[in-house]
Amino acid sequence: MSAWRFRDFHDGDLDQAIQVWDQSRQTDDRFPVFPVSEVMAAARSGQPAVVAVVGEELVGMAVAQVQGERAWVLLVALAARWRHRGIGSALLVELERRLRELGVRRISALLPESATGAKALENSGYGSRGGLTYFEKLEHLGPADAGLLAELGGRVMPAGLWEALAGMEQEKRVVERRVVLPLARPDLADRHGVVPPKAVILFGPPGTGKTSFAKAVASRLGWPFVELFPSRLAASTGGGLAASLREVFADLAGLESVLLFIDEVEEIAGVRSGQAVDPARGVTNELLKLIPGFREHEGRLLICATNSVRSLDSAFLRPGRFDYVIPIGPPDPAARAAVWARYLGAAAATVDIARLVAASEMLTPADIEFAARKGAQAAFEQEVTEGRGEPAGTEDYLAAIADTRPTLTDQALAEFQEDIERYTRL
Repeated sequence: MSAWRFRDFHDGDLDQAIQVWDQSRQTDDRFPVFPVSEVMAAARSGQPAVVAVVGEELVGMAVAQVQGERAWVLLVALAARWRHRGIGSALLVELERRLRELGVRRISALLPESATGAKALENSGYGSRGGLTYFEKLEHLGPADAGLLAELGGRVMPAGLWEALAGMEQEKRVVERRVVLPLARPDLADRHGVVPPKAVILFGPPGTGKTSFAKAVASRLGWPFVELFPSRLAASTGGGLAASLREVFADLAGLESVLLFIDEVEEIAGVRSGQAVDPARGVTNELLKLIPGFREHEGRLLICATNSVRSLDSAFLRPGRFDYVIPIGPPDPAARAAVWARYLGAAAATVDIARLVAASEMLTPADIEFAARKGAQAAFEQEVTEGRGEPAGTEDYLAAIADTRPTLTDQALAEFQEDIERYTRL
């Protein structure tokens, strides 16, 4: 008598089913054609799905999608320690029985070469057809993803944000070549032996555009953007910050692709004191455990931003967790000119931008945006109260610059240069 038994899938199997899928993925060289979100959605919607259980443990699963007289086998997955015992072939027999009852006459499967389940298909009489080319176009956000994305507080960024990044050309080149292109062109990257990044740190003084870079990368890739706010995590569940982190990372597994952004990550990955009662210790440990699991999935990118890279825990910065540590610095004169032109709009044609650039040496892009709005607002108020009759000019913006407290200081710039030399990893 077999040690296992078969039954239909039910919703309570979901967590164990995903674990079995993950174990099957660890032995495969290529990403499966049907992602786990699609497979589990089919199983939960009533499509034929069979699980093999030993006691209360789920050790295997097979799922199909019926389309008239044809069915597609979406998944044959086995727990690691229960392979090579005939369970895969037996699962297929059970699945086929259910398909025949639904009037299915042709059963097809599409698997990467040597994937888990291929041997079971061969043993069950399935023939392989060569000379076929598989075509696929991926829309990154389906109807099911939209609801989950809304629950996570995420959104799809508008197109064109990458092109709209004003100035910062050196930083854009680095981020584009190291991060964007390998993810946007995975086949080309694979041909050249380039492994697309899964996690990146952006560091630099406040207001230099780290958040804008993260959003622009999501826009360029067409991936949903989810921002995790450390300050809000503790209040989101009753289990504390570490439990909140686990919950967010678990929910992200339901999305086909996602860019997860954590700003001011030093709040949850700061240097640990070594004290057993250190409240930051458990949170940092939890994040360190979650990142490797996040890295295992395709269509995932974690971008962490920090104003103080030197305050991050050394284990967090260790190679293997983050592919690149990239400085995002204050704008040089050319970049400041581009930022001013962006925020001046039509006024750029009449304002002496060179004078504004020279006067704003210690301003970040965020400071320049504030000064530009302040100058325009001053001219608007003069129009209302005095009937001035003309838009803001060079002197208005110079006055706004003089009245803007710069984010940058000589000390901050000196520390940033030290951090570049010590922490940058490209």
